[in-house]
Amino acid sequence: MLPKEKIDRINFLSRKSKAEGLSVEEAKEQTALRKEYLDTFRNSMRDTIEHVRVFDPNGDEVTPDKVKEIQKRNNPLN
Repeated sequence: MLPKEKIDRINFLSRKSKAEGLSVEEAKEQTALRKEYLDTFRNSMRDTIEHVRVFDPNGDEVTPDKVKEIQKRNNPLN
């Protein structure tokens, strides 16, 4: 998760962009911050998906095979 200061800065630049426009430096900063935010989000989502186990209503594990293979590769002790 990004620090609150960076998220606040992303939001500030977004509001400023809509209201009055950004300077070249601010636009570059906004692009870099957005990229950092998306990279962090994607890594977090990937980590969540790779550690999830799915069960049906009967209690049988139905985790997709692709996810099981990734879990085995990342943690060979299991």
